Amino acid sequence: MKRILGLVVLAGSMLLSPTAFAEKGDRLIRVRAINIQPDNKSDAGTGGLAGIAANAITLNTKLAPEVDFSYFLSKHLVLELILTVPQKHDVRLNGASIGSVKHLPPTLTLQYHFMPDQKFRPYVGAGINYTRFSSVNIANGAFNLEKDSWGGALQAGLDVEVGKNTFVNVDVKKLYIESDLIRASTGVKESHLKIDPWVVGVGFGWKF
Repeated sequence: MKRILGLVVLAGSMLLSPTAFAEKGDRLIRVRAINIQPDNKSDAGTGGLAGIAANAITLNTKLAPEVDFSYFLSKHLVLELILTVPQKHDVRLNGASIGSVKHLPPTLTLQYHFMPDQKFRPYVGAGINYTRFSSVNIANGAFNLEKDSWGGALQAGLDVEVGKNTFVNVDVKKLYIESDLIRASTGVKESHLKIDPWVVGVGFGWKF
């Protein structure tokens, strides 16, 4: 009888314990509104813009949509692919607009989820981003960006359960993005740009 009672208590405790939010093979989708905040570091001008100071070339802050897809390798380890649409930024010299550029930075991170079975689920991640520049129009076409960018990505965030398989998400990423500004007619390097944005997002997510 004591053994039977013990088994009953154990079964009851298992039923009352938190249910796993996600297991190996599960998938999540999140939709976020993000604020892209470039760090804007640039070398002093050496060519057609000679004489400008360091960090005088900047890209503006931008609001944008973002979608990400997550796949659980295990309860704690998650792969996340982060996507958005090409974002147009104003390019400024000492605060005055000298043109614009679009960039698209798909990012892949590997996350560690600390408390996957709790209501509040913090995580950290690290990975890589590939940034493709397009529609470059700087000083009426006098300057171009020499190459697309490969760089690292760091991430921290929090999922908060608000319903069955649904949650609110807060997420912060640091992306490392850089390229050379060159004179279109000669290919002479004008400046090296480190955009390196902080990306702060809030949104909703679903498990399926």
